[in-house]
Amino acid sequence: MAQEKARNTGGRPRKFHEASRPVTVTLPERTLHGLSMIDKDRARAIVRVVDAVSKATAPAGPGVEVVEIKKGAGYILVGSDKTLKQIPWLRLVEVTPSRYLLSIPTGTAVESLEVAILDLLEHLPPGEEPERKLLLRLREVLKHQRIGSTVSRAEILFVGTRGGGKSAAGA
Repeated sequence: MAQEKARNTGGRPRKFHEASRPVTVTLPERTLHGLSMIDKDRARAIVRVVDAVSKATAPAGPGVEVVEIKKGAGYILVGSDKTLKQIPWLRLVEVTPSRYLLSIPTGTAVESLEVAILDLLEHLPPGEEPERKLLLRLREVLKHQRIGSTVSRAEILFVGTRGGGKSAAGA
């Protein structure tokens, strides 16, 4: 740290406490405006956005997270859809890049998801350790919730879109 201070004498203070370098990039005006809403310093705004969506900031471990949305209630997010998308009735809703909310059809028992996960594990080829860890962790979370009788149901409203994803209000 003393060496860094010696190198930085007489200049601007360092923005980041890790290795960094200047880059030049051309961005659309809307992106520049969006960055200015996040932080008046563009470099800090870019770092904040990347940290928010980067897999590097995802929870350590197999990529299964219970996110609390109110006291005592949460939802499950998974960090991969590679294997889970093989369950035909499971809907994976991408809420942030590479983070998926699980949605099962109305009337489907949670135990059905556990059984489907066990089936996937049984047929998972060797060399798929990240997926195996994710499936094992997801099954563990579901089992814990089921045994503790802490699973409840709620519905998510999905609506049709027209014109490539724009809402009717924005069209």
